[in-house]
Amino acid sequence: MASDLPYKPRPGEIPTQPGVYRFRDADGRVLYVGKAKNLRARLSNYFAPLPTLHERTRRMVLTAASVEWTVVGSDVESLQLEYMWIQEFSPPFNVRYKDDKSYPYMAITLADEAPRVIVTRNRRIPGARYFGPYPKVWAVHDTIDLMIKVFPIRTCSDASYKKAMATGRPCFPGQIGRCGGPCSMKVTIEEHRAIVDDFVAFMAGGDQRFARDLTRRMREASAATDYESAALYRDRLQAIDAVLSRSALVLAEDTDADLFGIAEDELSAAVQHFVVRGGRVRGVRATMIDKELDISGADLVDQVIQRTYGDASAVEIPRQVLVPALPDDAADLEQWLQERRGKRVSLQIAQRGRKADLMRTATLNAQQALMLHKTRRTSDYTARTKALTDLQIALGMDEAPLRIECYDVSHLSGTNVVASMVVFEDGLARKDQYRSFGVAETTDDTDSLYQVLTRRLAHVDRDAARAEVTPVGDGIDADDPAAVDPDAPVVTERKRPRFAYRPQLLVVDGGAPQVAAAARALEDAGHTEIALCGIAKRLEEIWLPGEEYPVILPRTSEALYLLQRLRDEAHRFAITHQRKRRKRDISTVLGEVPGLGEARIKALLRHFGSVAALSTATADEMTVLPGIGPKLAAAIEQRLANR
Repeated sequence: MASDLPYKPRPGEIPTQPGVYRFRDADGRVLYVGKAKNLRARLSNYFAPLPTLHERTRRMVLTAASVEWTVVGSDVESLQLEYMWIQEFSPPFNVRYKDDKSYPYMAITLADEAPRVIVTRNRRIPGARYFGPYPKVWAVHDTIDLMIKVFPIRTCSDASYKKAMATGRPCFPGQIGRCGGPCSMKVTIEEHRAIVDDFVAFMAGGDQRFARDLTRRMREASAATDYESAALYRDRLQAIDAVLSRSALVLAEDTDADLFGIAEDELSAAVQHFVVRGGRVRGVRATMIDKELDISGADLVDQVIQRTYGDASAVEIPRQVLVPALPDDAADLEQWLQERRGKRVSLQIAQRGRKADLMRTATLNAQQALMLHKTRRTSDYTARTKALTDLQIALGMDEAPLRIECYDVSHLSGTNVVASMVVFEDGLARKDQYRSFGVAETTDDTDSLYQVLTRRLAHVDRDAARAEVTPVGDGIDADDPAAVDPDAPVVTERKRPRFAYRPQLLVVDGGAPQVAAAARALEDAGHTEIALCGIAKRLEEIWLPGEEYPVILPRTSEALYLLQRLRDEAHRFAITHQRKRRKRDISTVLGEVPGLGEARIKALLRHFGSVAALSTATADEMTVLPGIGPKLAAAIEQRLANR
């Protein structure tokens, strides 16, 4: 109970002002940092009865040995202090960020006497202005090659610049037309600074005024028969068009915004950060997040915003920040961003139009990144080996489970009950051995699971016995005496049927009730030597048969990722099979209606979008379709009602 926590503050000790709190362990290490508008109300949630806490929150408060807090003057101050402490202490129970790669940027060293443009992965160059990130290094170099044709600024190294300025001889890149700085001896430092300002202005917003200005100059030069200058302006205009064509105009031309697409599960989240300047996507950054405590989508947005802009300069913060959900302290976040930018910043949800379309694209990319992240972890040999070893230790098995079978049950309001069996061998999916089961009569999910496992386990002994005693010729049908080759060697063993392979571990989707049903099936089948566990989706708990409390694997555990992958794959396979059966069943039922052919059945399903929507549709709603009259619609409604 909550009274078991010796460090729980006494009633009235915790203030009601806004502030930041820290949980520490017995060695003084900071475990978790959080902020609150009302410290007493927030901290009381952690000291609720232990059984009511999320499993990972319970583990954190039991690991902690003390809690302390700092009162601040405003909610914005609590934001700043929370960010500072998270950066300083890296608490293990706060979300942890992992960029999937170190991205290259284009940087202009504005603090230099003659700024130069470089490609770098270092985000801490004093006074530098950054553009990107870019997906590949070659993409940055290509952009720079085009840009210096329009805005010839310095590209040479600092050593080359100093030598050229000291000797009065152009730097080597300047001699071959690859550097336009003062070291090329073609412009002064002041003239070069003006070109740099134009370079930065164009990259910051894709300013169309440069294209219009070059077009005007090209026409004036052509009219004055100065064709050499006109060709120069033409080439620069083509370079600008090439830069702009690399990024399509996704929003209005005057839109500067950062957009965050997020996909998450119980343990991880993927963030896709789209940098939109001048209506064009100038950079995309992907980040993976490990979650320890239970955190809502809105709270995750809060953490992502703090982390993204905590160290950002004013010019890196746009006018709009578009997110999938607004955190509770959205107004405080806006004020915090405005103070950092020095101008107004709006934090919004993209609800409609082109912004919503771009948000869907970012979210789709995040979903794919999350799936790829989990797939890579389970497909890597080292990760797979560690996952199987960790699973062996966590479940108390004598050997690593090289063959694992996972089961899930799917149904539609108790009808069309199906179950799936997916197989992983050596940590990899064996899709050729997946199986699906139909369950004709059942009382609930546990009964369905018992039936399915009983049917599957019966094959272990039956097929194994058949494989051991059936003599066959080498590739010859043993049931046809005339076909047996008398000179062929007699083989008393053949390849075991796939169902005959005995799994080392069975995994079921569910908690204690599902595990108990599966254990009963194993016992009745006489295969108690097969290990068993269940994974409950809500808290990602691992349940073992006969145990009162679940096993909690660390959030970064390779074993937990493997079990998640198994569970998700079994769920996907079950849902896919259940939908196919549902569609087949509804088509069969509708096919019994006189006058309703295959084309009209497809039109009905296409119009209503799902079987459930069609089943609840009225006759009047059906008559809007061509070929469905009132009489036929009434017959369809009656047939579906009697289904």
